[in-house]
Amino acid sequence: MSQSSPFFSIARAHAGAGGRAAAAALLLHRPATQLPPSIHCPRYFPLVKVSPARTVNSHLGLPRATLSSFANADDGSSAKPDASVEQNGGSELSGMAKAFHISPGMAISISVVIAFAALTVPLAMRSLIFHGTTKMKVLAYLTLLSGFYMAWNIGANDVANAMGTSVGSGALTLRQAVLTAAVLEFSGAFLMGTHVTSTMQKGILVTSVFQGNDPLLFAGLLSSLAAAGTWLQVASSYGWPVSTTHCIVGAMVGFGLVYGGVNAVFWRSLARVSSSWVISPVMGAAVSFLVYKCIRRFVYSAPNPGQAAAASAPIAVFTGVTAISFAAFPLSEIFYIAVLQALACGAIGAIFVSRAIKKQLGDLLSSEAEKIASADNTDVQQGGFDVAGPRGAQLQIVYGVFGYMQVLSACFMSFAHGGNDVSNAIGPLAAALSLLQGVASSAEIVIPTEVLAWGGFGIVAGLTMWGYRVIATIGKKITELTPTRGFAAEFAAASVVLFASKLGLPISATHTLVGSVMGVGFARGLNRVRSETVREIVVSWLITIPVGALLSIFYTLILTKILKYFM
Repeated sequence: MSQSSPFFSIARAHAGAGGRAAAAALLLHRPATQLPPSIHCPRYFPLVKVSPARTVNSHLGLPRATLSSFANADDGSSAKPDASVEQNGGSELSGMAKAFHISPGMAISISVVIAFAALTVPLAMRSLIFHGTTKMKVLAYLTLLSGFYMAWNIGANDVANAMGTSVGSGALTLRQAVLTAAVLEFSGAFLMGTHVTSTMQKGILVTSVFQGNDPLLFAGLLSSLAAAGTWLQVASSYGWPVSTTHCIVGAMVGFGLVYGGVNAVFWRSLARVSSSWVISPVMGAAVSFLVYKCIRRFVYSAPNPGQAAAASAPIAVFTGVTAISFAAFPLSEIFYIAVLQALACGAIGAIFVSRAIKKQLGDLLSSEAEKIASADNTDVQQGGFDVAGPRGAQLQIVYGVFGYMQVLSACFMSFAHGGNDVSNAIGPLAAALSLLQGVASSAEIVIPTEVLAWGGFGIVAGLTMWGYRVIATIGKKITELTPTRGFAAEFAAASVVLFASKLGLPISATHTLVGSVMGVGFARGLNRVRSETVREIVVSWLITIPVGALLSIFYTLILTKILKYFM
C-alpha cells in the first residue's frame, strides 16, 4: 500500500510556507458554489489544483478532495450521496456506465468480454477435458458455469463488505474501490483459498443419507449453487446486502429436507446459523458505537485533534495487526512464540503508519501545534462525549489520518474475503465435479488450482458489473459516512468477525458490517439511521434461508428429470 492517501496530498499541498492556514480557511469558509474553477471540479470528489507541482497523489492517480468537501461533513452534518451511484431504474449497462463514469459502449464491451470468457474458458480447463464421454463433458461444463454464476453473485453482493464504507466515506472513489477489490479479491481467492474443503456438507447437510444415489446428490449440489446465486442476484438488484453463507445454507436445507428427509439436516447447526441474524448485527453495532464514541471523546475533544488522531493511528494499527496475526495467521504452533511474532508484526505495522503520517502531515501538524500553543482556535467543546468536532486544518488532518487507515483496512478485508468466501461457490462445485469423476463422496474434497482461479474470476466479474449497487447501500443509504465513521464501522466489523470466528460463535460478516454502520449512526443519534433502508435489509435477511430452500427444491425437481438422460 502506498504511503499516499486521498487526504494526505491536500494536507501537504496546503502546508507550504505562508499557505497552510490561508488555504484551509479559504476552502472552509467559502461555499463550494463560490469556489474558483481551479479549485472546485465536481466528480466523486472535487479535485484540487493547488500548484503546478505534481504531488505524490497525482502520480499514483489516487482520488483527491478539497477541504470544503469535508468541512460540511463534520460530525454534526452529512455529505450528500453521489447521484451517480443511485439506482435510476434504467438499463443495467447504463447504470454500470454511470457508476464508473464510462461510456455505455465501454460498459457493453466489458460485459461482452466477461460473458465470452465465462462461456469459453471452461472448455480449456482440465476439469472438463478429463471427462471421457460427451455427456459427462456437458455436465462438467454446466457445473463450471453454475460455480461461476454463484461466484459472480458473491462479487456483486459480498464485496461491499470490504469496500462499501470506503466509498461512502470518501476514502476511495467507486472506480478505485472496484479496481482495488478486483485485484485483492482474485489474489485472495487464488492464493489463500483452501485447496481442501468440507463445504460439501457445509455443516448443514448429512451427505451419508444420499450414499448410493450420486445423481440425486449431484442435482442437489448444482441446484444449491443455482438457488443461492438466484437469490443473491435478486438481492443485489435491490442493493440488499445478504449473507452468501446463509444463501448456501438455505439451499442445502431445502434440498436435504425434501429429498433426504428430516435426518438429512443438522438442525443444531441450522439453529446456530439462524442465531447469527441477531448476534452479528448487535455485536457489530455495539463495538462500532464504542469505537466511534472513543474517537469523539479522545480525538475530537482533544486540545489538538490532529495530533491526537496522528498519535492514535499507530496504536490502532498495532492492535489490529497484532490481533490478526495471532488469530488468523499464527506463525508458530507454540503459544508464546506465536504471541511474540504477532507483537512484532504489530510493531512493524505501527512504525510504518507512524512514519507515513509524519512524512505526509508533519509540516501541517507542526503548524497547527504552534497555532494552538498561542491561541485556542480549534473551536471544540472540551470534555464529555458529545463534541462539535474539529474545524479547519484540524479537520483535514483527522480525516486524512482515518481515511488512510480505512483504505488499509479495506484492502486487508478484501483480500481476506476473497480467500474465505470463494469456498461458498467453489466447494459445492468441486464436490459436484468429484461425483462426475466417480470419486466417492467424502468429507474432504480436493479443489484444483484452476478451479480456485475460476472462482476468483467470477467474483471479479460480478464486482465489476453489479458491485456498485450494494456498495451504494452500505456506504451511503444506511447513514452518512465520513473517514472517522467509516473507519469505526470497518474496524469494529473486522474485530468482531475475527474474534467471534476464533471463539466459534456463529457470525456473518455481512450482517456484522451492516450492524457496525448502524452503530456509528446510532452514536450520532437515532434519527441518523435511515429506518426504511434498515427495514428492507432485515426483511431480506429473514427470507434468505426460506427463499434459498424453495428455489433449491424447484431446481432439483427440474435437474433430476434432465439428469435421467445423462447419468
